[in-house]
Amino acid sequence: MAKQFIPLSSSILVAVISLFLVSTLVPGVGSIGVNYGTVANNLPPPPQVAHFLLESTVINRVKLYDANPDILKAFAHTGIAVTVTVPNDQIPRLTKLNFARQWVEDNVQPYTPATNIVRILVGNEVITTADKMLIGNLVPAMQTLHTALVAASLDRRIQVSTPHSLGVLSNSSPPSSGKFRLGYDIHVLKPLLSFLRATKSPFMINPYPFFGCSPDTLDYALFRPNAGVLDENTGLLYTNMLDAQLDAVFSAMKVLGFDDLEIVIAETGWPSMGDSPQVGVDANVASEYNGNLKRHVSSGAGTPLMPNRTFETYIFALFNEDLKPGPTSERNFGLFQPDMTPVYDIGILRPTARSSIPNNPTPVPRVAPSNPTPRSSKRKQWCLPKTGADDNALQRNIDYVCGLGLDCGPIQQHGACFLPNTVRAHAAFAMNLYYQSTGNNDSDCDFDQTGAITNVDPSYGKCQY
Repeated sequence: MAKQFIPLSSSILVAVISLFLVSTLVPGVGSIGVNYGTVANNLPPPPQVAHFLLESTVINRVKLYDANPDILKAFAHTGIAVTVTVPNDQIPRLTKLNFARQWVEDNVQPYTPATNIVRILVGNEVITTADKMLIGNLVPAMQTLHTALVAASLDRRIQVSTPHSLGVLSNSSPPSSGKFRLGYDIHVLKPLLSFLRATKSPFMINPYPFFGCSPDTLDYALFRPNAGVLDENTGLLYTNMLDAQLDAVFSAMKVLGFDDLEIVIAETGWPSMGDSPQVGVDANVASEYNGNLKRHVSSGAGTPLMPNRTFETYIFALFNEDLKPGPTSERNFGLFQPDMTPVYDIGILRPTARSSIPNNPTPVPRVAPSNPTPRSSKRKQWCLPKTGADDNALQRNIDYVCGLGLDCGPIQQHGACFLPNTVRAHAAFAMNLYYQSTGNNDSDCDFDQTGAITNVDPSYGKCQY
């Protein structure tokens, strides 16, 4: 049957041309989104946020950590692609079809298609919670949710996926040797990847060079000129840490036969403020990372193992969130202050919005400790598990720290601290690694009251803490 040609009205034609021009003339449009977190008591109302993103920025993707109805209503008729999340604690119930259908009926159908909901995420970093019930129910929950979307005729419009931390990898260096953690690889991740392939959905990962870098690797983490790191297995040279992290994930997927799937960067970012003596934590460095990130993932250069690609990327985060627990840096990943003035500009403001802010805004100063003590005069301390701490809690500590991208190589097989091969010994290394990397703040050794600070060096043999 011949296709019938239907002429476009002049108004529709103008709209189509405008969209084309925006997508071709504004670098990175179509690939850069933001994580819209709400762990704060001073954020602007959702309608104001939606209007700001639409009118003043080139951001056209937003990822939520829930399915907040006020936010979903606010983004109606904006065209901004919205990703919503089913919280971790609802995963077991989501395996029941009646609950999944009700969830879709309550949290999706009232808002679509006015609100452009494009993806539902089942949980966040579920595998590295070490919660066996959540992990065991993850893939069935995703499958059941997809079935509910099919029943509502929304499966072609809305994808289902779930984001992972780098803690799903047992090995990431060199990138070509990337592997998923033993046990989870076959029993959880392979079925998950099969589901993603069948539903044409992406594998989503949260890589953070910020948590994986040291003073010696800061240039490498920030995309600055550097000597690079050679993968001796492939002969490929890595000039930035993000590429290495992404290729380690790609290699792990390839081992299981799923190197054809799209990879989406669900979270990455850099804080603009932190606790002394953290290295590279200020507004200028955060601007440098996120600006270079935006250019790199949108350039089409790809990575050494995935050349000629762009990556859909969600910067963490839209706003600074003043109620987030943990070190100062956790509350200062935002691109914008709660009053929607930029913490720094990485080129996502439209020209009219950019002209209203200073060309060289004063960098936000780092927060010094309330009682600053010169590092050289401060007695060395370490963070270790408390006597009697539960192994399951300690395993969660390991998964959390290693999932941040910190170097847990020493407690992996053949590492200097692998033996004794016990949860407690590995947790001691991981908890102290986090404590040292965040500036030796007492609060960073809490770990849900399973950690304690000691003045006794726990190092032994070649295992150095």
